[in-house]
Amino acid sequence: MSENGDQVTKSATDGTGCEESLHQGGVDFSTFVLSLGTSVLVHLGVGEEEGEGESAEKRINLPLARHVIDILAMLKDKTAGNLEEDEEKLVDQLLFDLRLKFVEACNAQGSHTQGSHTQGSQTQEDKE
Repeated sequence: MSENGDQVTKSATDGTGCEESLHQGGVDFSTFVLSLGTSVLVHLGVGEEEGEGESAEKRINLPLARHVIDILAMLKDKTAGNLEEDEEKLVDQLLFDLRLKFVEACNAQGSHTQGSHTQGSQTQEDKE
């Protein structure tokens, strides 16, 4: 086993890994919002390599991506007036970027679906 693997195993057995992870930094509002943003990107299939088992289309979950975007929008509404300026800018920019990526993913999925329907109808015409 590698030296790093040995350290992980040792930390797991003596409990120091859990202790260290608890003290490495708390979750603040910005970290929480960014983790939700990362979740949206995962559901949109951003950053996933082709050929890792499933096709990229199967890994995309638009309803779940939309749900997390809606959660971020709700957080923005519920925290209005209570955020620091940099936190408010982060939420606004993140929502803008995620909504844009969501629309792009919807358009891309729609063009794939339309393309397959079009090919199918052309094939049907060719048969006649």
